[in-house]
Amino acid sequence: MTTRKKLGIIVYAPALVGNDSRTLAIVQGMERALPDLRMEWEVSEDGRLISLPQRDTWLIEGTKDGEFPLVCNGEESFPVTVYGLQTSARHSPGGQPLLDVHAKLPLDAAVIAAAAEMLESIAEGACAFWGRATPDDAAGDIAHQTAPTLEGPPSPRRGLPALKLPEQIRSPEIPYYLGWLNYWSPAAARVIGFPDPARDAELLSRARRTASGGWVVQLTDAPLDLDNPAHLDALKRAYERFPEIGGRAAP
Repeated sequence: MTTRKKLGIIVYAPALVGNDSRTLAIVQGMERALPDLRMEWEVSEDGRLISLPQRDTWLIEGTKDGEFPLVCNGEESFPVTVYGLQTSARHSPGGQPLLDVHAKLPLDAAVIAAAAEMLESIAEGACAFWGRATPDDAAGDIAHQTAPTLEGPPSPRRGLPALKLPEQIRSPEIPYYLGWLNYWSPAAARVIGFPDPARDAELLSRARRTASGGWVVQLTDAPLDLDNPAHLDALKRAYERFPEIGGRAAP
């Protein structure tokens, strides 16, 4: 039995406060991005699905300690989940706590078609600094760009550049790394220097402007597959173009 491929979305945003309406904006945005998606279930500690007839109230009231609980669509054949975690100031760029929103969806044709809108909806709902959507297989390779080894420094695969840990990056607007689809808020786009019409024609051909003035930038037409030499080359070129990403630019 083969494991179903998944698309992982992560966005990084200012920390939540009590009764923060951004949690609801995130979930409602996901439902708008994918027709027929209804995120109206929670999962109990023993793994049972529990219906949420008052989902909106449950979400807002469940926001505490800078986090919000996992909510899902309740479909085992097409599982979609989202939840929010807090990264402490100690482990965040610029020494300020962040909200990390994590969503997971099946990587099928419908999700691929809606992926850019899904990332935009989650990121703009969270008022995020930046975010990405990447198939799990490629995300594993990208994680090794920052993952410390037993010897200490990261050990990137496939010739990708080593990146700094989040707490070593000077401000939360600077993306830690790249993905297949990349959300950059107006502040993030400014700090990395995007767009430059003279250098970004190819990226702009696969980019969309968001309602807030940010960008969703797609590196490859098909979902990122680092076994594909053309996809690996596109990722490497993007890192070369944006040395600020991952804290690699000279101070």
